Amino acid sequence: MTEELGQVVLEECRDKMAKAVGHVQAEFETVRTGRANPALVERITVDYYGTATPLRQLAGFSVPDAMLLVITPYDKGSLGAIEKAISTSDLGINPANDGTVIRLAFPPLTEERRRELVKVVRHKAEEGRVALRNLRRTARHELEALEKDGSLTADELERIEKELEKLTHAQVESVDELLRHKEHQLLEV
Repeated sequence: MTEELGQVVLEECRDKMAKAVGHVQAEFETVRTGRANPALVERITVDYYGTATPLRQLAGFSVPDAMLLVITPYDKGSLGAIEKAISTSDLGINPANDGTVIRLAFPPLTEERRRELVKVVRHKAEEGRVALRNLRRTARHELEALEKDGSLTADELERIEKELEKLTHAQVESVDELLRHKEHQLLEV
């Protein structure tokens, strides 16, 4: 029974760490790599009849070629609002509205812009690593509290902390792997 409590803490930490890595991956998808990708715009919020609505709920996306993203609104009346939301976003691309669809032409990234985006991605990766370390610290405090109240022996605590350390290293490595992949995407011409 005593060791089960430690395993519960470890499992909770494992789940939270997996979500943290997933969050880093989702953050990376929002960084432009010079290719058209719906993930860049689907989180943009549109003022749709007075309600802030995510673009993914208002339109479909298609990528006819690597440099073009076509947004097809489900309601043609929302074209203007979608165009305005894209124009005011931090995407830095002017939408072309032909009355039926909105086209976003992605220009090739300059070398300077690629370097800036690599810095942004590295910062997001570091935030992810910090989140993982914070989760490890929280789990450690819970485990130490279990030892204090007698629910875990010192040996069990040490063994579970080693597992926690292995888990943390594995998750940090997966963030690093995501970072390497994203940097490669950004720097390839």
